[in-house]
Amino acid sequence: MSPISRIRRRTLNAAALLALALPAAAFAQTKWDLPAAYPATNFHTENLAQFAADVDKATAGKLKITVHANASLFKANEIKRAVQGGQAPIGEVLLVNFENENPIFGADGIPFLATSYAQARKLADAQKPALDKLLGAQGLMLLYTVAWPPQGIYAKKEIASVVDMRGLKWRAYSPATAKIAELVGAQPVTIQAAELSQALATGVVDSYMSSGSTGYDSKTYESLKFFHDTQAWLPKNAVIVNKAAFDALDKPTQDAVRKAAADAEARGWKVSEEKNNWYKTALAEKGMKIVAPAPKLVGDLQQVGGVMLADWEKRAGPDGQAIVKAYRAK
Repeated sequence: MSPISRIRRRTLNAAALLALALPAAAFAQTKWDLPAAYPATNFHTENLAQFAADVDKATAGKLKITVHANASLFKANEIKRAVQGGQAPIGEVLLVNFENENPIFGADGIPFLATSYAQARKLADAQKPALDKLLGAQGLMLLYTVAWPPQGIYAKKEIASVVDMRGLKWRAYSPATAKIAELVGAQPVTIQAAELSQALATGVVDSYMSSGSTGYDSKTYESLKFFHDTQAWLPKNAVIVNKAAFDALDKPTQDAVRKAAADAEARGWKVSEEKNNWYKTALAEKGMKIVAPAPKLVGDLQQVGGVMLADWEKRAGPDGQAIVKAYRAK
């Protein structure tokens, strides 16, 4: 074989090897686990599943996100640390759970600061710059947020004022709900969503403040018979991503994730508002009495909210005060 023929053969062999390697490189797949704290049938989790499907489609399978519902991978209060430490590249958290870490996380857990979807959206917009800054300093990035339906009080009896809340075994899922218990004389017991049904069934708690969604998902109607529709605040779930994991994606994949996140945020807020009345109707059909809160109870809770807002602004400092100012200016 002539030298030219050998060169041509080597060139052809190299080209063939390159051709074989290119499809493997083109279809290299990244897999992300996404831990979530709520049941697969919860609207937040369904929204996560759609987000994951949208990313899969937009990247032609290049980025696969697997949603792990109902705290099956990490408990609710462990998810943020897992994402921050790289144990999971992405996760969904309830922001108010982390108020003790930094008060900025608890802006949407202050009773009667924002009580409607329109107000909650304004508060979310006002909170976002400080939230982005805080998460960025922790190596995290905010992808999107979705509000829960407005919070009401579940109890065995009808509550006319905060006097009736004294001594209740009160489920606390966040620092703010624990603070409410302290201010009204209830006994706070820390219970996360995945543990709530058992806690109610065994009498560990006999009251709590949450949305119609949580009451329906946890079958609270089997243990408690009253839901006081106080519409006190609308806490938000946030989907956060490890910044290093996100930066490791190529630009088209990053763009696909951002687009899917924006769609998930718009869809999630819309579904939350649409399902708010549905949840209350469903609870009533299961035998729960949905009651408008007595004026005295509302007045008492608004006083509690005023105390908590003043305390929160003091702890949150200039960033917190700026959030409240920006919110009220909208």
